[in-house]
Amino acid sequence: MRDDLSGLRALLCVAEKRSFRAAAAELRVTASAVSQIVRALEERVGVRLLQRTTRNVGLTEAGVHFIAQLKPAFHGIDVAFESLSALRGRPSGLLRLTMLRTGYSDVLKPKLASFLGAYPDIRLDLALDEALSNIVAEGFDAGIRLGHSLDREMIAVRISPDQRLVVVGSPSYFARRGKPAHPRDLHDHDCVCLRKTSGAVDRWKFVENGKDLEIAVDGHVVTNDGAVLVDAAAEGIGLAYVFENMVGVPVSERRLVRVLDKYCPRIPGYFLYYPSRLNLAPKLKVLIDFLKKSDGRRRTPR
Repeated sequence: MRDDLSGLRALLCVAEKRSFRAAAAELRVTASAVSQIVRALEERVGVRLLQRTTRNVGLTEAGVHFIAQLKPAFHGIDVAFESLSALRGRPSGLLRLTMLRTGYSDVLKPKLASFLGAYPDIRLDLALDEALSNIVAEGFDAGIRLGHSLDREMIAVRISPDQRLVVVGSPSYFARRGKPAHPRDLHDHDCVCLRKTSGAVDRWKFVENGKDLEIAVDGHVVTNDGAVLVDAAAEGIGLAYVFENMVGVPVSERRLVRVLDKYCPRIPGYFLYYPSRLNLAPKLKVLIDFLKKSDGRRRTPR
């Protein structure tokens, strides 16, 4: 039974990482040991579960069905062990989180060292991704996203104030091109565009007299990274549409100038979200308590 459990754990880790080497690093054994453990499991069950090539590892059809049943079972085992840790007052284990880069820098990064210092038995696996991950299918414990982008079926905990969006440009750019007085003036300006995970270019959203206004912008640079938006604007390449806290320093140093403030909206801030579960893992509970505001309360954004 013990060998079966180690084999199942190894199989699950390989399936999540899509790599024997990455799974070995997670399990703290050699890649050859993981391969042997999984192969022995396949021999015992009499079914091939993994497809192996020199470069890639994938699941067979039988493996896909088996992993789908295995994940909930192992989650229950992990929660059971973590509940014992909670009784000792020491939440522990691996906590897998997915989040935006801005969510990491704005919310988690400033508190990361303090959290790990308070809970040394917890290990964090952080995946920074602009896409809205399916945390259940991809094996994450929780995610951090802006409130307007969350699935209504998720439990969500506010962990930041609302976010303000701003339009900025460099003094050199405005000296050449002038400043827009209205969002529609952006059609005559170079804008540094953000490409969404779908491949579409993001429209800039404004509010005028209580009504939403969307502007399709264009320019010489398109990127999927917020830091590039700020850098390009600071270099005078074009205007950028970013979160206020991303440009606080360059604005204060007058390397960037804000425009169209009266039209720029606020949007719901960052939330930590997770599936509705009866038994919340202690490691996740302490992270929620650590990140949420003192007056934060559990809610699902509307």
